[in-house]
Amino acid sequence: MKSFRFSRISIFIVLVTVAGITWSIMSWFQVSQPPDGPVQRTTAVPVEVQPVTHGPIELRRTFSGTLESRSEFVVAPKVTGRVKRLYVDIGDVVTPDQVIAELDNDEYLQAVAQAAADLSVAKANRMAAENALEIAALELNRFKTLRARGVASESQFDAARAEHLSKKSQHEVAKAQVTRAEAMLETARIRLGYTVITAQWPDKDTPRVVAERYVNEGDTVAANARLVAIVGLDPITGVIFVTEKDYGRLKPGQMATLTTDAYPDTRFTGKIDRIAPVFSQATRQAKIEVTVENAGFALKPGMFIRVTVVLDRVDDAVIVPKAALTARDDKTGIFLVDEAIQTALWREVDTGIQENEKIQVLDHGVTGKVVTLGQQLLDNGTPITISDAHFKQSPMTDETKETAAQ
Repeated sequence: MKSFRFSRISIFIVLVTVAGITWSIMSWFQVSQPPDGPVQRTTAVPVEVQPVTHGPIELRRTFSGTLESRSEFVVAPKVTGRVKRLYVDIGDVVTPDQVIAELDNDEYLQAVAQAAADLSVAKANRMAAENALEIAALELNRFKTLRARGVASESQFDAARAEHLSKKSQHEVAKAQVTRAEAMLETARIRLGYTVITAQWPDKDTPRVVAERYVNEGDTVAANARLVAIVGLDPITGVIFVTEKDYGRLKPGQMATLTTDAYPDTRFTGKIDRIAPVFSQATRQAKIEVTVENAGFALKPGMFIRVTVVLDRVDDAVIVPKAALTARDDKTGIFLVDEAIQTALWREVDTGIQENEKIQVLDHGVTGKVVTLGQQLLDNGTPITISDAHFKQSPMTDETKETAAQ
């Protein structure tokens, strides 16, 4: 019985409490509708406001990407040999035609000496053939004279002519052997030159850097074995990938700003150099290459980068804080402040470019101040009281002061 009475008392207390809360809420939100005006509330709503500003606004996109060297090649010997000297190491700056390494050249020196000896023999054989040809020519002329006098027979003349032709052929062979020996000597000299390995690339004015070293002094390497890898770092290429949404706004020559975790306080400037004409079927993204000047070699291939590109810009835009936007009946708008009567007026707007916490309003008639906090309690024509908390926490910028003065 006592439990039943206690339950009835508890229910009564709850009902009284709910009734009191309901009455308080209705008193706060009591609304009166004038015959020909906007909705009015009997109690002013505290809000925070900010001024509408005019000025430039930019649509920016930041893409993640990776740095890649603009050019990279591997220095390799053209001949087999033992690495006698290695002149560069990782991180060394290399200039065109700089000597990278030397191979043991004893065998190639011997080959040059042998080829030179073979050339001397070939020249001696050529001289002997020239002498024999000269003698055969004299003999042929003598038999030609004797035959004219009737002293030599026709067969003797034919034999002399055949000998002359034979010596002439031998002379041609000797000359060819000299040419071949000269070529063999030149080949031996070239192969000897291959024991001195240099770095060569077309752009003679741009130094490059050693990225990898694959051998040590004393190693025996085969022809075309990798010795060192050399990369070009100035300029360097940033590679990003974009979706179809942003692809159409990008074009070659467009400027970009790069940041890296290695240098968080430094911004690097680049420009879009190449835009891929196809999208990857797997990612639905297109490859974009950004060329970045890198005179000090601060940027390195493989670094993670963030590339910011300005996709659009309006020089004279009507700008409101993003926080001022609110929705009513599936429509986007703002509450403008009528300071004369301290009320908030609802205005539907179309928006344009957003930059951080600022957004463009496509209505040049929007002026004054807008409500940035407290919109959820407002209707068109609601009385308001403006709090100065925002201005105490966030000092007005020069742009804000100028707009407010207007």
